[in-house]
Amino acid sequence: MARKKIVEIVDEPNLVKDLTSGAVINTNRSAYEARIQARDRKAVQAETDLQQSKDIESLKADMAEIKKLLKSIASK
Repeated sequence: MARKKIVEIVDEPNLVKDLTSGAVINTNRSAYEARIQARDRKAVQAETDLQQSKDIESLKADMAEIKKLLKSIASK
């Protein structure tokens, strides 16, 4: 495999440019790990939001059923 040719970017110590592909690569490992953690937290939050929405819809359905039963009892 050919070795990648990279050069440092002036005034940006955490960035290098891969001359083969033209990609700019961030070499700051802690920033990368922080981004991964933020992405994972966002995914967990989205899952929690979805579950809460399902719970609310279930409660609404239960309340509608209770309301219907109370109306039928009151009309007797």
